[in-house]
Amino acid sequence: MGMPNSTPITVVGGGIAGLVAAISAAEAGARVDLHEAHAVLGGRARSSLGPYIANLGPHAIYSDGPLWSWLKARDLLPPCAQPPLSGLRFRRQGELRRSPGPLLRALPLLWHSGDVPAAPSLAEWVGERAPTLVADALCRFMAVATFTADPGALAASFGVERAKRVLRVPSAARYVRGGWTVLVDRLAEGAARLGVRIHLQSPVDRLPEGGPVVVATELDRARRLLDDDSLRWPSGRVGLLDIGLVARGSDPFIVSDLDGAGWAERFSQPDPTLAPTGHSLVQVQVGLRGTETLEDGVRRAEALLDCGFGSWRERETWRRRSLLDGSTGALDLPGTSWRDRPPIDRGDGVFLCGDSVAAPGLLSEVAWASATSAGRAAVHLTATRQTGR
Repeated sequence: MGMPNSTPITVVGGGIAGLVAAISAAEAGARVDLHEAHAVLGGRARSSLGPYIANLGPHAIYSDGPLWSWLKARDLLPPCAQPPLSGLRFRRQGELRRSPGPLLRALPLLWHSGDVPAAPSLAEWVGERAPTLVADALCRFMAVATFTADPGALAASFGVERAKRVLRVPSAARYVRGGWTVLVDRLAEGAARLGVRIHLQSPVDRLPEGGPVVVATELDRARRLLDDDSLRWPSGRVGLLDIGLVARGSDPFIVSDLDGAGWAERFSQPDPTLAPTGHSLVQVQVGLRGTETLEDGVRRAEALLDCGFGSWRERETWRRRSLLDGSTGALDLPGTSWRDRPPIDRGDGVFLCGDSVAAPGLLSEVAWASATSAGRAAVHLTATRQTGR
């Protein structure tokens, strides 16, 4: 049911969360104004321009998750590629190996884990049930879904839930063909069809008065906008190295660093459109420890490439280095869960969404879950104000 005479709902931020919140509100008939501070939509979901098309991190949609179903139901799901069935390698004890060794022994433990408590750390929980080598291998492998140098220090429930999703066979991970800009554009087109008014280069420095507001920014920006110091939650600190290479047939698809909690992935293998013909796009991510700098992370990333991608230095044609600090999604520490993160409903008609707020899910699913909740809550508040009930 439409609400043509209602005050518009304002969405601050034009990334994935902001676009999903706008669509959710507009589907219910609300008038929506979306404000994005930059000249393009997408935020961290926007891919680099060619000739190599790299996301800001190893973005994937999981076909067994709610975001996939939501996109598909609205004809917003872009073409996606499946990961290949071969090419997975592991760095163990300084050497490149085909077998993950002790990591295999963690699989039965995960599949029969049942309800896992949040109180112990992942390392403690696994360590009580398996040898140290197994616990270490699983914790380091989970760098791919946690973006931190020490995944074992996170809540056991947080780590096990993600490990079961990531290690599923066959893999449910799907890669948006052409980079996540394609997904951003699909969402923007869907929002526009629903009448959402999108304002680019339109920064919001203070909350508008009147209608509900959905703040769809990273927590540091939301903290300043709302003048609310409680908007904090641990997140990763990651060094990214994107490399363009002259292709070589023997290059692996993935190298998981079971020595140092890193990950290298040749994204152009499932999606050749990401690199020029005859070339490959490889992304390496390493969690930064303590006072490590981006330069330290790049050196560790290059060491992983040395192990897995022979002669890559002579084949390099392009590179991009990035530091992601506090912007890689929520990390739940022992004794906490997603319910303890900053709530979506901030009171006074303000709603928060993003990947570090109180909503469940794996990676981008958190932003989707909080955005749909925030959009619906804003519509409900508008309807309540109209009817006085």
